[in-house]
Amino acid sequence: MPELIEYPDPNIYSAYGIYLLRGHHPLVRKLKRYYKPVSHGTRAWGSSFLLMDFLKQHPPKKRARILDVGCGWGPVSVYATVQLRAKVTAIDADANVFPFLDLLAALNDVKVDKLHKKFDQVKRPLLENQDLLVGSDICYWDEHVKLLFNLVNRAITAGVTRVVLSDPGRASFYRFVELCDKKKNWDAKLVRWYSLEPNRATGEILEISPQGT
Repeated sequence: MPELIEYPDPNIYSAYGIYLLRGHHPLVRKLKRYYKPVSHGTRAWGSSFLLMDFLKQHPPKKRARILDVGCGWGPVSVYATVQLRAKVTAIDADANVFPFLDLLAALNDVKVDKLHKKFDQVKRPLLENQDLLVGSDICYWDEHVKLLFNLVNRAITAGVTRVVLSDPGRASFYRFVELCDKKKNWDAKLVRWYSLEPNRATGEILEISPQGT
């Protein structure tokens, strides 16, 4: 069982060894006056914790270089920086999420590199320097399916040996999984997963790697 820690501020909580902020925290509320994220970049979603739990049990190599695409507020980026000692670059199409990521990183006494890019703007020169590509709940619209598939294809072609994505189980995500299953030179493994921190969450984990790795 995870350790139960009581914080003096009810809007601060912890999960998987990092501190997080609820939407009612005064600093979060202040940021919301000036930055208004779109595309659901408004909180730490349950799929983020699924991904943290999976990476805790199946960690990358030490000092891994990780791209967190569709990072949102950056809980996975901060977790990988703090707990996995990884070199993380957080990417999102919405620059308005980055002040919230910076706040979360500062709360955990780390810094995370950031890039303002859409899926189709993440090109080979960046991908070929990475060990792992991750993303949580980033295939929630039909238009994301092909864009995400093309991104993963570029990543694997560029030499990324591992892609790990989490999702609550959306129809669009399953369509993406079907595309991945058709790639004969990929190993794509879909598993049902659950996490217990900060609350129980369930969903899917898709792990993709080139065949033979």
